[in-house]
Amino acid sequence: MKDLDIVVYGATGFTGRLCVEYLAARRRDLKWAIAGRNGDKLAEVKQTTGANVEIIIAEADNVAALEALAGRAKVVLSTAGPFHRYGSHLVAACVRQATHYVDITGENFWVKGLIEKHHAEAARKGVRIIPSCGFDSIPSDLGSFFAIQKTGQPIKRVESFHSYKGDASGGTLETIFSMPDLNLGDDLTDPFLLNPADTATPEMEKQSGDIFAIAAKSEINGYGAPFIMAGANTRVVRRSAALWAQNQKPYGPDFVYQEFAFHPTRWRAFKGLIGMAAMGMVLFTPLRKLVRPLLKQPGQGPSEAERNAGWFDCKFILETQSGDIMVSAIRGDGDPGYKVTSKLVSECALCLLEDGDALPGGSTYGGVLTSASGLGMALVERLSQVGIEFDAPRMA
Repeated sequence: MKDLDIVVYGATGFTGRLCVEYLAARRRDLKWAIAGRNGDKLAEVKQTTGANVEIIIAEADNVAALEALAGRAKVVLSTAGPFHRYGSHLVAACVRQATHYVDITGENFWVKGLIEKHHAEAARKGVRIIPSCGFDSIPSDLGSFFAIQKTGQPIKRVESFHSYKGDASGGTLETIFSMPDLNLGDDLTDPFLLNPADTATPEMEKQSGDIFAIAAKSEINGYGAPFIMAGANTRVVRRSAALWAQNQKPYGPDFVYQEFAFHPTRWRAFKGLIGMAAMGMVLFTPLRKLVRPLLKQPGQGPSEAERNAGWFDCKFILETQSGDIMVSAIRGDGDPGYKVTSKLVSECALCLLEDGDALPGGSTYGGVLTSASGLGMALVERLSQVGIEFDAPRMA
């Protein structure tokens, strides 16, 4: 008996608490719960947020407790990362219990495992498992999808350019610093890691390698340089393109997607490139053991004033099959890693709960999906009503 609309799992973490605050303020009529491993901390979250919620105790490795949780929920929203440590049993329970699921992971290697283990069963059951519903990777994924849909013609190539004000969360940093210990091998460099088999053409493979260079872009009056989250976001967008193609609505033949950081000057772009190189040196050498304790830890984050002062802006350059060049954008206020992420994933959960008839593929469509393939224009409409701005494409 699914008597709960939404369960927020990992509610005692910094981003989890923000999701609770957001949902409590946005929707008073929800029948929902917060969940995690520590009852005292959950009670404190309930008290300080004023949320009218039930408390559910469920350790990340307690399969029986997670099965019971998923059995009661229509949608599970998880912020408990790193997800390769704390998310696998929860997703498995959601698939078994036919419960929709969203999270904020940027761990593509983990999502690849979810696809291998659960996509077929979730598709058969019409269950939507949608990872990467925070700042990773909705601006890239949904922004591209929106722009492509609005052009109304086949698209040959999309490039995105990200700028923002805000810091990485403690949870995100924990994920990034844990990855070098996982021996991921080709999973780190495969541009089509999340694609279904045989959905990348030779031309797509030729043009989709990760880019570590600076490029002038007159269409947006700036420069592109390597972006730290491109390795995660590009794989998600390419999966979206492949899933839409499988549903007979392709973005375009031999569709190529690439992603960059945006900089207003060549000098700023060069500094960004050096910063990326320094980050790589820290992550993939013993230096990371010295640096990690100096940075934010899981559960830590900025003040409310700092969260409110943040923003993000993502510009897109689209090349149509006929050779036209167009530009579009998605933007919003708030620190991307906290305020924006909690808004995005909360609206994804509400979208699954309330907009079933408007979702891509109809009510029986499911699988391990993406925001673009699993929520589509229904999510665009939702986000447009809560301060996320989408600029329709125009000729460059």
